Amino acid sequence: MTTLVLNGPNLNRLGKREPAIYGSQTLADLEALCVKTGEELGLDVSFRQTNHEGEMLEWLHEAADHAFPVVLNAAAWTHYSIAVGDACAQLTAPLIEVHLSNVHQREEFRHHSFVSAHAKGVIAGLGFDGYTAALRHVAALAA
Repeated sequence: MTTLVLNGPNLNRLGKREPAIYGSQTLADLEALCVKTGEELGLDVSFRQTNHEGEMLEWLHEAADHAFPVVLNAAAWTHYSIAVGDACAQLTAPLIEVHLSNVHQREEFRHHSFVSAHAKGVIAGLGFDGYTAALRHVAALAA
């Protein structure tokens, strides 16, 4: 089963951006972990990252059109993009929202999500383990 793992703005800076919050591992490390976990679970993981909101919307539309499950770290768009929220509302397969840090322990603006209302579950603060947990849940739902 194809599963999209979608990542929003600035996640390409993992390993360089605020390592005290996001750690020293890179986006390439995260992709390798997600693909490996997907293989173990029988999921065909398509791992993507963009700094362009329109591209994220296209990927979410693709997921809606093909009923692909989505693991989504919309990053900053989580907190202010109604367009990303509207695209998530169109999904028919499970959506799991993931955040590397615990957004509820951070700035007040990070406490609101336009994604959560459309998500089967939300995982925050587990770092890379949040992605593997999300993929395990997607696989369990498909079983």
